[in-house]
Amino acid sequence: MKRYANRSGQSGVEAYRTTATSIFVKFTTRDEPYEYSSVGRAGPAKVRRMKALAGAGRGLGTYISRHAYDDYEH
Repeated sequence: MKRYANRSGQSGVEAYRTTATSIFVKFTTRDEPYEYSSVGRAGPAKVRRMKALAGAGRGLGTYISRHAYDDYEH
């Protein structure tokens, strides 16, 4: 997994990994990452946005809490 840049210094996101159809997000409060899938619950628009925020190193945790909180794959 790639370490999240956390440019704000306040994110609960620790690391992430992307695939063609998903983003896996590791939070500081959990051992295992959550998977958000473009072909699953999150959908392509949310996953595309999360990938962009992850690459920028800012806003990913806030976006997830506001727009994709329960959209991870079970």
